[in-house]
Amino acid sequence: MRIVVQRVSSASVTVEQQITGQIGRGLLVLVGMEEADQQEDVEWIAGKIVNLRIFPDEQGVMNRSCLESAGEILLVSQFTLHALTKKGNRPSYIRAARSEVAIPIYEQLIQRLAAMLGKPIATGIFGADMQVSLTNDGPVTIWIDSKNKE
Repeated sequence: MRIVVQRVSSASVTVEQQITGQIGRGLLVLVGMEEADQQEDVEWIAGKIVNLRIFPDEQGVMNRSCLESAGEILLVSQFTLHALTKKGNRPSYIRAARSEVAIPIYEQLIQRLAAMLGKPIATGIFGADMQVSLTNDGPVTIWIDSKNKE
């Protein structure tokens, strides 16, 4: 599972001119699943998202998590995070999980994040053509891969 986490002052996702998810201060998380993802990937990624210390404390140092800062989370599926670009100029998405594999993992991640954060998680619509709007705060943008735990 691969994610891009962006600290935002606001973010929303729109599908067919309808807002499907919207948050204020918190995290916009783009997530791409691959065929090999398991429950342990969901647990590890959810823990990273909720506990990543990228919000400022009283001294302005990035020392607080989304959980500690009472932040919100907007989770948006994005298979293109698994794009392979080694050959040519047209990316290959062969590593991205098929919908029948990815959707249950995506739904597990939503449930796990909601349980850990103690509030609902805003989302897009899996597989839809989405327009994502955000105000990146910082900017702070972090890439995390559950198969490459550095």
